[in-house]
Amino acid sequence: MANLKDIKNRIKSVESTKKITRAMKMVAAAKVKKAESTVKASRPFTAELNSMFKKLLNSVGSYSATTLKIKSAVDNYPELLQARELKSAGMLVITSNKGLAGAYNANVVRKTLKKIQEYNEKGIHVVLFIIGQKGISALKRKVEYFDCEIAKTYLDVANNPSGTSCSLVVEDLAEYFVNKKIDKIEVITTRFKNMMSYFVEEWEILPLQKSEEKQEKSHDNIVDPVMEFEPDMHQVLQKVVPMYITNIIYQSILEAQASELASRMTAMSAATTNAEKMINTLSIEFNKSRQAAITQEIVEVVSGANQVN
Repeated sequence: MANLKDIKNRIKSVESTKKITRAMKMVAAAKVKKAESTVKASRPFTAELNSMFKKLLNSVGSYSATTLKIKSAVDNYPELLQARELKSAGMLVITSNKGLAGAYNANVVRKTLKKIQEYNEKGIHVVLFIIGQKGISALKRKVEYFDCEIAKTYLDVANNPSGTSCSLVVEDLAEYFVNKKIDKIEVITTRFKNMMSYFVEEWEILPLQKSEEKQEKSHDNIVDPVMEFEPDMHQVLQKVVPMYITNIIYQSILEAQASELASRMTAMSAATTNAEKMINTLSIEFNKSRQAAITQEIVEVVSGANQVN
């Protein structure tokens, strides 16, 4: 039988762990409701912006950067619209800064490594832009075995996604693309489904693609009229393109944040349940050991009394 003191110490240790996991579950449950509301509220705007942007591109004829005032790479929208031969691919990987979220970060890292391997098999170099400490730590150890490099890392964006923080990420991505260090950029993120599930997705960002359909019909089969631009289409696109890319990244981070919290809530709930089961098992073992010790003492007392008699 195990030592009673050791079993008692193990029970106390598991009880302490249970308190932590239960508290983390409650915190995640409170945060995930807000994150879910934010994601669901932002999806209609993202969908409408995507639809409007496709119509805008289809209404534009030729475009050139010669007449534009370009202060940063993201302002050079003609270059962002330019498709090139794929020699180097950029991947924005979105993970979390904190662990204890089940398989959330592992799933994203696994998907990233699979995509890197697929690109390498085609002779394509991969450049990573990583959001979140967990992704940074995991991928730094593993990318050395691939034709891959980590260009930029971001920590604050994972905790506090905002238009400003996402704009910094967009500028870095656009700079690498415009300078032809990469020929394509996609996002590896997670799509939030509900409190119990999410799935890993790939979102293509650059180069920006025109819709194949030149005109779209409404529900009444009326062709959309040609758009009019004020002051001109180039200045409008120069403002809309950064907004469009920033919104994609912002939406992907919101989806990832909600998925992370949902995964953490589920993981901590399972951990709390397992801790309760372990405490019950250890309590039974403790009682059996104590009963055996008492029985042994009684036997020794009785045997001693018999010897005296």
